[in-house]
Amino acid sequence: MKNRKMKKEKKLGGKPGRNLRTFTFFIFHFAVFRFAASAQLRPYDITRFGANPDGQTVNTAALNDAVRACHAAGGGTVLVPPGTFVSGTVRLLSNVNLHLEAGATLKGSPNLADYQLDGTKRGLLFAFEARNVSITGRGTVDGNSQQFFNPNVSHYGKMGLGFERKYTRQGEAYMPPNQLFPDGPITYDQRPGMLCVMLRCERVTIEGVAFLNSPEWTFRLGDCDDVRVSGITIQTDLLVPNSDGIHCTTSRNVRISDCHIRAGDDAIAITGFGDETGVGGRMYNEQPDYSKRTIGNRTGACEHVVVSNCVLQSRSAGIRVGYGDNPIRHCLFQNIVIHDSHRGIGVFNRDRADITDIRFDHISIQTRLHSGHWWGKGEPIHVSSIRQRVDLPVGRVRNVQFTNIVAESESGVVLWGTAESRLADLRFDNVTLTLKGGPLSRDWGGNFDFRPSLPADQQLFRHDIPGIFAQNVDGLLLRDVTVRWGGALPDYFTHALEVENATGVRLENFTGQAAKPTLQAVKTVGVAKPEVR
Repeated sequence: MKNRKMKKEKKLGGKPGRNLRTFTFFIFHFAVFRFAASAQLRPYDITRFGANPDGQTVNTAALNDAVRACHAAGGGTVLVPPGTFVSGTVRLLSNVNLHLEAGATLKGSPNLADYQLDGTKRGLLFAFEARNVSITGRGTVDGNSQQFFNPNVSHYGKMGLGFERKYTRQGEAYMPPNQLFPDGPITYDQRPGMLCVMLRCERVTIEGVAFLNSPEWTFRLGDCDDVRVSGITIQTDLLVPNSDGIHCTTSRNVRISDCHIRAGDDAIAITGFGDETGVGGRMYNEQPDYSKRTIGNRTGACEHVVVSNCVLQSRSAGIRVGYGDNPIRHCLFQNIVIHDSHRGIGVFNRDRADITDIRFDHISIQTRLHSGHWWGKGEPIHVSSIRQRVDLPVGRVRNVQFTNIVAESESGVVLWGTAESRLADLRFDNVTLTLKGGPLSRDWGGNFDFRPSLPADQQLFRHDIPGIFAQNVDGLLLRDVTVRWGGALPDYFTHALEVENATGVRLENFTGQAAKPTLQAVKTVGVAKPEVR
């Protein structure tokens, strides 16, 4: 009997009760592990740190406490629940996802003092040398720009003209002083900075959120590497100056897709500016040594930027490429709609670096003249390279392609190289342009605008408007290009194509008539006979 009992215990794995104790031990420690894991994964709800969603309380401290706690624990999600949370500058840290739930609004404080960080105004959301940082959700970030602007005062006296009226078609009647223009821009005394700034960051994700009413640039992506922006909405007041949508400065490996952007200034800008603003007492010059960095962009070039499937509206340019001392290269813009904008696409070199290998494909453009002190004159496409400073030579623009473009505008395409910096290898393939007059043509049209530039007579000045104007270009291909004219044409519209001082001009299935029957369709000056097929 005893032997049978011992054999049975052996079959069960040991002495009576041992299995039960082992099982209990396992369950207990599994529960502890699950609790710890759930505690670690649980979002850091800002209300647990004292944030109040009443739309009045300033919650800067609570938000920053939540971010720091999340970061210290190894990372996770800082949750903004439904409600309106007023705040000053929030500094985002590595491995932190700021997630705004549907119905949640993070609203900028009306008090400028709430935006001080390291002795500098940093705007609402700020990150520096952070990895794996993100802003996601279906909530809203509201910059509260109406608190900082005077809608009854024009901005143009504050910023200076940047041109002389005597060179314009309208002369002294052009943009008369002491007027408030219905299209803006309006003026401000002070403002809190950009809505969201990411400097020297890696693996950045911005997804789903609506960004409204920025008092300055909505997004600055400065010297970042590996950035993904998708499915966001940006809506700034169209009267607010410098309220760019997404401004990418010397960043690389950037993907922007499926966004709806309305901006008082450029909707999307790709530039070569360095991150010259000091952080945490650290200062650096305009061209820091990128190769010695340990985080962010370490090449010193703005490169490998892809923008796709976006709808853009702007009082300046829908897409702007150029400015800054760092090179811009290898960028693609495709499947984009630009509407009701002052300029469509602009490629501008005003500084010493080169702009190379830029492609625009499958883009619909609709531009018109706007009143007020905005750069541009309704061009659907503008490419120029012209010096803006006496002491700084300008770089080159090379290999820029425009394919599958349909444009309707109140001005023509401008391709303007200079003797110092000739444009090279421009290609237009399957492009249809329709030019027409508009309600502001008499007061604002019939001018070229190259601001900022030198000399004064090449800033904003009188010029007749052909469908396409090209000057100082080496290598220009127009293949399957059509120029059409709409109604109510002012007298300053001229040829379908005008080319001056160019080489390597090729026309393949180019179609277009002059705006007037007395003019020739194609005018060339100082140009070897174009190759026509």
